[in-house]
Amino acid sequence: MARERKFTDERLFQVTKQLIISEGYEAFTFSKLAAILQVSRGSIYKYYENKDELISEFLMFEMNRFLTNFNNLEKTGDFQMQFNDLIDFIFEHSNIYEVVEIINQIPGNTTKRVENNKSKLSEYHVDMYEQFQGFIELGRKEKVIKSHLPTSVILGMIFQIIAIPNHYGIPQADWVTSIKEILSYGMFDKD
Repeated sequence: MARERKFTDERLFQVTKQLIISEGYEAFTFSKLAAILQVSRGSIYKYYENKDELISEFLMFEMNRFLTNFNNLEKTGDFQMQFNDLIDFIFEHSNIYEVVEIINQIPGNTTKRVENNKSKLSEYHVDMYEQFQGFIELGRKEKVIKSHLPTSVILGMIFQIIAIPNHYGIPQADWVTSIKEILSYGMFDKD
């Protein structure tokens, strides 16, 4: 009879995320992971041949969860309402961008499982981009977004708002409101 697994995928991925964000891809090891989970390294190796398999599986889990939550966003109402919801959503899932950057650090020539996962992650990334692009097109259709601005610039601005450091400790609600205002109306006073 097989032994019962001492950790769930949810717990494994939670600790994986914690280690990757705090220490980075290069410093991530099964030894550190096993110590936090209070299991042997061998119990992790039963399921994953190497760290790249585990990390790529974790990234698939995160992207799938992100896209599921994004797809569940209310997509009714005018563009401005959807824009507010989108920016709130981005800030609620702010670490997805840190996590997605790890995809580029995983070597492509490890195992077939890693190659398949990286391919699927590329599909997820394209899906995410296309959905955000559709959102921008809605803004153009409602004549809220200027037609001459390239979609890639607008998406770049939206995706990079997470990276803006809040050095002065502005309360999160005020921080997000200010970013929404700047993205919506610019920073220049029109008076």
